Amino acid sequence: MVIETILINTKAYEHGVGRSLESLAKICKEFKNVSLAVQPTEIWRVTKHKVPVYAQHIDPVPYGAHTGWILPEAVKKVGARGTLLNHSERKLKMDVLKKTVSRCKSIGLETIVCASSVREAKRIDMLHPDYIAIEPPELIGTGRSVSEVEPSVISRTVESVRAKVLCGAGISTKEDVKKAYELGAVGVLVASAVLKSKNPRAEVRNLSRWRE
Repeated sequence: MVIETILINTKAYEHGVGRSLESLAKICKEFKNVSLAVQPTEIWRVTKHKVPVYAQHIDPVPYGAHTGWILPEAVKKVGARGTLLNHSERKLKMDVLKKTVSRCKSIGLETIVCASSVREAKRIDMLHPDYIAIEPPELIGTGRSVSEVEPSVISRTVESVRAKVLCGAGISTKEDVKKAYELGAVGVLVASAVLKSKNPRAEVRNLSRWRE
């Protein structure tokens, strides 16, 4: 099981829903090893273009009377490969996170759990997620890459956990991606670099060429 090189988080940006998202999915399909993390309601728009997709969040509930909650089985049935959890914009308490990771494992959904620090990553690793995404919140959306500004955060996380490590926060160039790999990460998370770009295709192409 190997994560795609680039996981694009569409957050709740305008271009991450509707026809704009479908256009982005078509772009992602042009490149190898690119996937999307989207609003649960938009998963089907991505799967119909055969692009790997993750729900931005789910809740640890079973089938039943849970109006307003996001059922894990629901996102799996519409084609999600897994889910992104505990992003700095949607933090979860550790007991809730434990239940959520467990629910995902029980039905075969991959879990990508975000951590804001090495210390938090170590605690999350005890829950046995598939991936831990290290993202210092102070760098998210700044254009200042974690792989350049705080490289030791990545390398220390890789050394401290058993889960495979992704990194995010400020990733915006192929050099950022290459550096992340050199530090031991198996993938990167990006958002504004693509979603706020006037030319998303050019941005995705640039990020995908990190081996060049």
